[in-house]
Amino acid sequence: MDYTREELAEAKRQIDSTLHKLRQTVKTLEEKGNPARYKSQLTPARRRIEAFTLANELIRRELEALPTE
Repeated sequence: MDYTREELAEAKRQIDSTLHKLRQTVKTLEEKGNPARYKSQLTPARRRIEAFTLANELIRRELEALPTE
């Protein structure tokens, strides 16, 4: 499926926002006393960060591959 530059840019913006929130969440949970207590929340948050980072990279590549207007 082909996406416009605008659609890709908006998707990247949304992913950037979500990544920022996830990283803040992980930081907050790690700073609490006894971070092992939050393992069930930290593990999926870290996995989401990895997945969104990968998606962001793929979107960046798609944007670079688009012809300039």
